[in-house]
Amino acid sequence: MIFAIIIVFFIINGIAAIMMKIDKRKAQKGEYRIREQNLWLVALLFGAIGMTWGMRRYRHKTKHFSFKFGLPILSVLQLIFLVYLIMEWA
Repeated sequence: MIFAIIIVFFIINGIAAIMMKIDKRKAQKGEYRIREQNLWLVALLFGAIGMTWGMRRYRHKTKHFSFKFGLPILSVLQLIFLVYLIMEWA
């Protein structure tokens, strides 16, 4: 069970990082963008660490206060929760 949770966690965070890359490329090309609501939805569904990494890696959404500070805070909270789950079920 713990192994499955960790695998899902990595998959969601990978998707989150890819979403930031895709949105950055669309922004550069002037194309239709991924809605911020959708980015936040994935972040809230335990993708905040990947989203934060993608934000910094691709220098995307770094001027938005909610992303600049909200994603790292959410990442820490999600990491604490994940560690709690692992310790509780181990």
